[in-house]
Amino acid sequence: MKIAILGLGEAGSLYAAGLAEQGGEIVGFDPYAAPDLPGVRLASSLSAAVSDAHIVISLVGAAAAKDVTAEAASGMTPAGVFADFNTGGPALKRELARIVADYDVRFADVAVMAPVPREGSRTPLLASGDGADVLAGRIAPLGVPIDVIRGEAGEAAGRKLLRSVFMKGLAGLVYESVSSAEKADAGSWMRDQIGAELGPDGPQLVERLITGTRIHAGRRMHEMEEALDHLHNLDSPTWITEGTLNWLRSLAEDQSGKP
Repeated sequence: MKIAILGLGEAGSLYAAGLAEQGGEIVGFDPYAAPDLPGVRLASSLSAAVSDAHIVISLVGAAAAKDVTAEAASGMTPAGVFADFNTGGPALKRELARIVADYDVRFADVAVMAPVPREGSRTPLLASGDGADVLAGRIAPLGVPIDVIRGEAGEAAGRKLLRSVFMKGLAGLVYESVSSAEKADAGSWMRDQIGAELGPDGPQLVERLITGTRIHAGRRMHEMEEALDHLHNLDSPTWITEGTLNWLRSLAEDQSGKP
């Protein structure tokens, strides 16, 4: 089974290497990067990468998603599935699905449900759209945990944004609590208190939330902007989400405020 990976940044490279290790025939393409990945063949062009591919995985970033989707779908066979793994809101995913439909190719809206560096190609996925079941049937045997939910493209993206309201809000609460405790010379004590409330893996989760937010504040800010838009479309309260977004914006602008 041929799988084309479009975008060989950190996440794309991890997926390419992991799927190759599990026996997939992996072809990668990125106009800006050519990493040396075991078992991964690099294509000379996007069209060469997607030709005859059973699965095309896009990890190019939301800003480039529409252009890449159109170019890739135009070179795919109807038997292929185009899977968009990029972080984007439901509206963007539905627009990508319409682009793909013009070429009689099936589309899977795929939400990546945890940081890819932690588990690579074994990162849990959530998928929706007319190609979700086919994608799951093809990629699950390669060790990829994927759940399919009913509904059109955009449903998986929407679920991820709802989860982000909780996870990013939790990160903000942890960060603010620890920052305040540090000023009172009680940082370690507060970390222990929070960790104990979060269960057996609580201390590790506290550190991941703090460290991950420091590193990825800018990206998470954009994700929460999408989440805020999604909540507005649902006519749902946004008090905590607005606070989380303001905090991430401030952190992205000034990374010196660290607990």
